[in-house]
Amino acid sequence: MTYHLIQLAPGAYDLLLHDTIVASVVRNGWRQPYTWTAELLKDLPRSKRPFPFQEIEHDFPSLDELCAWLGRPTVTTSNRQTAARAV
Repeated sequence: MTYHLIQLAPGAYDLLLHDTIVASVVRNGWRQPYTWTAELLKDLPRSKRPFPFQEIEHDFPSLDELCAWLGRPTVTTSNRQTAARAV
């Protein structure tokens, strides 16, 4: 499976599988230690869920551990904060 994470805002990502958004990845909480959740957008039967999803939602203690679980997807980050400072 080829996943790709695209950052929407700090702590929020779309998870793409072969150019289709299949899940969201979000940081939970206001203070560290944060947890991260990967949640499928559709409530698919287990047999139709993309690997490695066994449940609709999976929680992780870090974004790095979530990425390891997904097989180290490529990550595209947002440059909005950098662009805002330059103006």
